Amino acid sequence: MRIQPASMIDRLPVQFFSSLVAKTNQAIAQGHDIINLGQGNPDLPTPPHIVEELQKQAANPLHHKYPPFQGRKELKQAVAHWYKAEFDVDLDPDEEVAILFGSKTGLVEICQILLNPGDVALVPDPGYPDYWSGVAVADGRMVMMPLRAENGFLPQYGELAAADLERAKLMFLNYPNNPTAVNAPAAFFEETIRFARKHEIVVCHDFAYGAISYDGKKPVSFMQVPGAKEVGVEFYTLSKTYNMAGWRVGAMVGNRELVRLLNLLQDHYFVSLFGAVQMAAVRALTDSQSCVRDLVGIYESRRNALFESLARIGWKAAPSQGSFFAWLPVPAGYDSAGFADLLLEKAHVVVAPGVGFGPTGEGYVRVALLSPEERLREAVARIERLQLFG
Repeated sequence: MRIQPASMIDRLPVQFFSSLVAKTNQAIAQGHDIINLGQGNPDLPTPPHIVEELQKQAANPLHHKYPPFQGRKELKQAVAHWYKAEFDVDLDPDEEVAILFGSKTGLVEICQILLNPGDVALVPDPGYPDYWSGVAVADGRMVMMPLRAENGFLPQYGELAAADLERAKLMFLNYPNNPTAVNAPAAFFEETIRFARKHEIVVCHDFAYGAISYDGKKPVSFMQVPGAKEVGVEFYTLSKTYNMAGWRVGAMVGNRELVRLLNLLQDHYFVSLFGAVQMAAVRALTDSQSCVRDLVGIYESRRNALFESLARIGWKAAPSQGSFFAWLPVPAGYDSAGFADLLLEKAHVVVAPGVGFGPTGEGYVRVALLSPEERLREAVARIERLQLFG
């Protein structure tokens, strides 16, 4: 029998980074000592008190049954508690919080509840490639919003064509930003809300790195800005804040109608997360946040070690403001993919080519702060031996 896949399968974007993973694994198989700075997977373990809570909750027979379809009330309340404690944002746990199987799932689902075939989604370029996946699944059309250094890696709404704005239904934003590692000021979100109201565009702010910012500066939550709930939602995940990437716990907060629609869709997909995982997430969000402060301190020390080493070899780049990434310009004469291949082949250092995050990412590579300081310094020392920077 010949299997005929749905047309949606053909629309899915090519996974650019799969080839990078294959090249990395090949180099490891050849016996090379590879320093992998291309990944976005936290390298440190989940704090012990959260693991212990999971172990305790897993023994509770209550959690061996189906959980409530739309998530446990305790977790929704914990998300609301975290937003109030961290950003002084008031959320109704029942109607302004949706529980997600990681924020990535929600970023795809929001496209399904909003986009009809041909509707436009405004997407940051460079940006997280899974935005593209969500638009493709919904058979929407992407319009890229270039993020350039001269504009602080913020989109310029005046550059967008009137015809695209007429068809636009939603817009993705992400600050602290992956891959550019910048934060957005409150004034930018105020401008965004005015723009969204004028054109009736839903704002979807990806706040995955909302706890990770440097130099004593706290990131701005979109939900902090007056009018945010009217025009959109924010996606938050425990993956980065608590090193819980494998636990798959996230939330979408904000506009009540969008929360209702997302819950309605998820009722057809899931019966929510394992209850023990939800209760461990409650512990993470409501217990002492000292583990988060310690984690950010580790990332900041790594950032400082990296950029001190880069400056020493003459590789000029703006230090990361947030996230656990660095966004570095490639030297003259190279494109991002070619430069990444060179570093892997000659220095045995893996970086992510900027073009994998969108056309405007060309000319940069993304480096993750997910290795110990000594390995970051060693990576730069290996690159120095290639004599690419003067």
